[in-house]
Amino acid sequence: MSRVVAVGLDGSPESRAAADWAAREARLHSVALRVVHADDLPPHHYVPFAGEQIAPPGADRSAALLRESIARLAHRHPGLTIEGERLPGHPASALVAVAEGSELLALGSRGLGRAAGFLLGSVAAAVVARAGRPVVLVRAEAASEYRTDASGNATTAYRDVVLGLNLGDTDDTVVAFAFDAAARRATGLRVVHGRGTPRPGDSGTAGADQEPSVRLAPWRDKFPGVEVTEEAVVGRAGKQLVDASLDASLVVVGRRVRRAPPASHIGPVTYAVVRRSLAPVAVVPHL
Repeated sequence: MSRVVAVGLDGSPESRAAADWAAREARLHSVALRVVHADDLPPHHYVPFAGEQIAPPGADRSAALLRESIARLAHRHPGLTIEGERLPGHPASALVAVAEGSELLALGSRGLGRAAGFLLGSVAAAVVARAGRPVVLVRAEAASEYRTDASGNATTAYRDVVLGLNLGDTDDTVVAFAFDAAARRATGLRVVHGRGTPRPGDSGTAGADQEPSVRLAPWRDKFPGVEVTEEAVVGRAGKQLVDASLDASLVVVGRRVRRAPPASHIGPVTYAVVRRSLAPVAVVPHL
């Protein structure tokens, strides 16, 4: 399959925001955008007693949703190659499969403000916990990805990318994703890392004995254009990452891939960030 950025649609304002975010991301990657709508309807037309083929209930709605969404995205993002597809079967399973063939998968997340945070929903939560590729969660009222000038007007310059770095992990998949995201946006990378001892299963930002400068050195060399700033915090960094999201274009956190139950666990720091971040959150699976 050719490289694509994918987005799952359900017709909600959150999924429309995710679609616009995914369109911008597809441009940053110079790839096509794949727009999918997953439902539990059978994939084929059924034949009623009169012998006339008609679409099963809901199929017209799915087709209309895809058609209207693609038209809107094509208007807002001229020149972008956009593919659309309805995927039958359980939505979470279908979206996990879509993620596997994509650079990343964007999904909408419902929010009730800073106090209540994200309401992920069962489908989004299941996809985040199971996908083998990065999943980006976008809320409809997300803060702007772009900086403002002295007069408060939006510019075309991206805000920093924020990375929640777990110094106890040796897999650099999350670090690589964050540096690449910052480089594509021509912006800085703000690295938040902890000094405490992580609890078992915590794949968010916790500390270890390794120095962050040592961990980041090869990535600074690989991405010399990315200006890196570091912020050390004591203990868990969930609150600091949420606060950092107020001035971020993207927050990047990790999820450790587990081969045994409970497969749905994403780590307490990552969970806190996806619930409360105002910026889009990339959850990157790693070993």
